[in-house]
Amino acid sequence: MHKIVVILFLLVGALGFSQDSDTTYKKRVLESTEIDFLTSYYSQDGANAAVTGGIGTEELTDFTPTIIISMPLNDDDVLTIDAGISAYTSASSSNLDPFDASGASGGGDDDDDDDEGDEGGGGGYTGPVEGSPWVASTGASAKDVWGNVTVNYSHSSDDRNKVWSANASVSGEYDYFSVGVGAGHAWLFNEKNTEIGIKGQVFLDTWNPHYPTELDSYLEAGSNLNNGFFQGIDILNQDGDITNKNGNATWSPIEGFGLINDKSRNTYSLSLSFSQILTKNAQVSIFLDVIQQQGWLANPMQRVYFGDRDNYYVGNAESIPNYTSTSNTNVFQLADDIERLPDTRFKTPIGARFNYYVNETISLRTYYRYYFDDWGMTSHTASLEVPIKLSDQFTIYPSYRYYTQTAIDYFAPYEENLSTQEFYTSDFDLSAFDAHQYGIGIRYTDIFTKLKIFKFGLKSIDLRFQQYDRSTGLNASIISGGFKFILD
Repeated sequence: MHKIVVILFLLVGALGFSQDSDTTYKKRVLESTEIDFLTSYYSQDGANAAVTGGIGTEELTDFTPTIIISMPLNDDDVLTIDAGISAYTSASSSNLDPFDASGASGGGDDDDDDDEGDEGGGGGYTGPVEGSPWVASTGASAKDVWGNVTVNYSHSSDDRNKVWSANASVSGEYDYFSVGVGAGHAWLFNEKNTEIGIKGQVFLDTWNPHYPTELDSYLEAGSNLNNGFFQGIDILNQDGDITNKNGNATWSPIEGFGLINDKSRNTYSLSLSFSQILTKNAQVSIFLDVIQQQGWLANPMQRVYFGDRDNYYVGNAESIPNYTSTSNTNVFQLADDIERLPDTRFKTPIGARFNYYVNETISLRTYYRYYFDDWGMTSHTASLEVPIKLSDQFTIYPSYRYYTQTAIDYFAPYEENLSTQEFYTSDFDLSAFDAHQYGIGIRYTDIFTKLKIFKFGLKSIDLRFQQYDRSTGLNASIISGGFKFILD
C-alpha cells in the first residue's frame, strides 16, 4: 500500500503542472485573502466509558477554536493554513488513575499515569485508597490540549480545468503525535460541469502510551503486590473479603500481560471522487475511499474485564454489590488487561451527495454513506439539510442525520469478553448502535463587507446548534460558530 501511495504522489505531481499555454486571460483563483475563525463547544454524557471497561461516566467537554487563512500567492496558486486546538476535560479519561478521586495520591509515587516509574521502589499511596468508574478523578489525564496545524498548497492551470494540491500536517496531545502528507489532483470537463478527483494521504503516528495505574504499577513492582503502589493497600475479592496478597487467590492481570511494543500507527488512504451538474438545479457527487491502517490500533488507556476470571477490588467493600450503579462512589475493580485489537485494519467508505435547488428560497442537500471494514463493522449514514433563505442576508438551515452501525468482531460489554480470546475491547464506539442528530443553524451574509476590522471586511457569520443521541445512552450537544473575513 505504501508503494502505491508513493507512485500516486509522483503521478499527481507530474500531471499537476501541465497547463494550457494558449489561454490569454484568466481570472484569479482567489481574489483576496480570506480568514475564517471557527469555534465549537461540545458536551457529552453517558454510562459506557471505555477507560473503565465499558461502564462508568462518559462526561466530557471540549472547546475547539480554529483559524483558517487562505492566501492567493498569484493568479493560480493558493496557500491555506489551518491551525486549531482542542481543549477538553474528560471524566472517563481521568480514571486512568481512579485513585486520585479520594485525594489519597498525595503520598504516592506513581500518580502520573505514565510508563516511567520507580521500578517498584518506595511506598504506596497513604491514607484510604478509593475510586469509582462513576466519579471523575483528579489525575493528570483528566484534561489535555490537542493541537493541529495543516498547510495546503493548490495550483490551478491557466484554463482552470486542472487543480493540483499538496498538504502537510502535524498534530499532538499528551499521549499521541501525528504527522501527515497528502497530494491530489482534480480534472474539470464538459465546461466545468464534470469533475473527477484523486487524492492520497499518509499519516505517521506515534503513541506515547499511558496505562491504567494498577496494570502499569504491577509491572513496575515486579508483580509484587506488597511493593510500590500496592504497598499497604488491601485487595478485596467479590465477597468483600481481604485477600492474601502472597497467595494464589488474589488479583493479577491476565497471564502473559505486557505493555505495547509497537508504538506506531500508520494510515494510508486513497480517495476517488466524481461530481456532475445534472441540470441548472441539480448536482450529484460520488466518492470512494480505501484506507489501510497498520500498527498499534488499540488504545492502551482502555481496560478490559473478562467474564471467566474472578473480580478483585480496591476501596469500600460495602459498595461492591452496587459496582455497576452510579451509587457506587468508593470502590474500583482492578483490570484484567488493556484493549487488544489486530495490528491492521482495512476500511472502505462509499458515499454520494445530491443537492437540489428548489427555488430562490429553498434548497436540499442530501448525503448517504455506506462503510465496511475487515473487523466486521458495517455502517450507514444518511443526512438532510434544508437551507431556507429568509432574505438576501439571512439563511436558516435545519438538518437531520441518521447513523447506524454493527459491532466489530472483537467487541463485548463489561465482563463479557473471555480471556481465551486473542483480541477484545469494551469500547462502545465499536459496538452496535443507532444515532440521531438534529440541528439548526443560521447564516448572516454581508456581500458588501460593511463591517471592518482593520483591513478585513466581515463576509459572513454562521451559528449552529446540534443535539446527538445514541441508542447506548450517550448524548451530546454541540454549539458552533464561524466568522469569515475578506481582505479589502
